[in-house]
Amino acid sequence: MSADQFPRSAAEETWRLFRIMAEWVEGIDALTKVEPAVSIFGSARAKPGSPVYELGETCARLLAERGYAVITGGGPGIMEAANKGAAEAGGASVGLNIALPQEQIPNPYQTISLDFHYFFVRKVMFLKHAVGMICLPGGFGTLDECFETLTLVQTGKAPPMAIALVGRDYWDPLVDWLRKTVLEKYGMISPQDMRLFIVTDDPVEAVETVVAFHERTMTDEAAEAAALAGQVHIPRRARITAEGTWYGRPPTPRADRSRRL
Repeated sequence: MSADQFPRSAAEETWRLFRIMAEWVEGIDALTKVEPAVSIFGSARAKPGSPVYELGETCARLLAERGYAVITGGGPGIMEAANKGAAEAGGASVGLNIALPQEQIPNPYQTISLDFHYFFVRKVMFLKHAVGMICLPGGFGTLDECFETLTLVQTGKAPPMAIALVGRDYWDPLVDWLRKTVLEKYGMISPQDMRLFIVTDDPVEAVETVVAFHERTMTDEAAEAAALAGQVHIPRRARITAEGTWYGRPPTPRADRSRRL
C-alpha cells in the first residue's frame, strides 16, 4: 500500500492542498506561454519505428509546422514520438510527466517539461490549454483521456474542439460498439454524439481537421466580438479608462467635472 492510500490527518490533508495548488499554478504559468496547442494521446508501449510510433511523430511534426504546440504525457512510446516530431520541426514540445510506481522516465524531446503527482491536475492541463485532441492507439490511460475529453465537450464543460482518432484498425471496433450497442441498442448517447470525433488513418486529415476547426472557431469568435462591439453603444460621458480617468485625463474634483464633459 502506498503512502497516499493511508488515512491522513487534517494537517496532512492541508499540506496536500498546497501541493495541488503548486502543481496547478506551475502548469498554468508554463502552458499559457505556448498556446495554441494540441494534445496528443497514445500508448507508452509503442516501439520506435513501429507504425503507430511513426503516426504520432508525423502528426506532431505537421502540427508544429502549422504553428501549434504539442502536449503529451511526457513518457515513452507515442508520447515520445509526438514530442520528437514537434521538437525536430522546431515547435514547442510539452511533456506533462506523472510520478508512477514504475517510475515513468521523461522522454528527451521536451522543450517544456512539467512534473505532476496528481493525475487530475495533469488531466486539466491537457484540456485547459488545448484547442484540439489527437488520440492514437493506447491502453486504459489513453482511453480514459479520450473519453473524458468527449464527455467534457458533450456536456459543454469544455469548449467545442476537434477530436481525431487516428488508426482505424484500432478505433473502428470501438466506434462500432458505440454506434450499435451504446447508441442504437441502449440509447445511452445521442446521434449527434457520434459526430464529436472523426476516425482516420491519415495524419494529414487528422491535423487539417483540428486546425480547420480551430481557425473556424477563432473566426466565429472574432465576428461575434465585432458584432457585439457594434451593438453596444457607450455614451461619451460614460467612458472611463482603466485607471478611472475620464477620456484618459487625470480626474478632477467632482465640482468641476461637469464643466469638463
